[in-house]
Amino acid sequence: MALMDAGLPMKSVFCGITCMIDSDRNILLDPTTTMEKEAAAVLTFSIDSVEKQLLTLSTKGSYSVEELQQCVAICQKAAEKIFQFYRDLVSRRYSKLNE
Repeated sequence: MALMDAGLPMKSVFCGITCMIDSDRNILLDPTTTMEKEAAAVLTFSIDSVEKQLLTLSTKGSYSVEELQQCVAICQKAAEKIFQFYRDLVSRRYSKLNE
């Protein structure tokens, strides 16, 4: 958001999302620090707003290819909500400037 406020030209914005795979192999979004300590794996993604593609990935722990694919899909879906929040925030900010 700070880059947009600064007026820097960007092709897209991005967001970061963390998920974890617990000991029962369930995938959970936005884990707490305590939850992360007990996780089988913790994955943090950055996703772009235009094509919803993965920009970076940081991981800790072990997971299967299928679990990685599930995590990517879940985080891409969650990113849509974050990008909508960005749009709403920018819309509110600039609508106040035009009043």
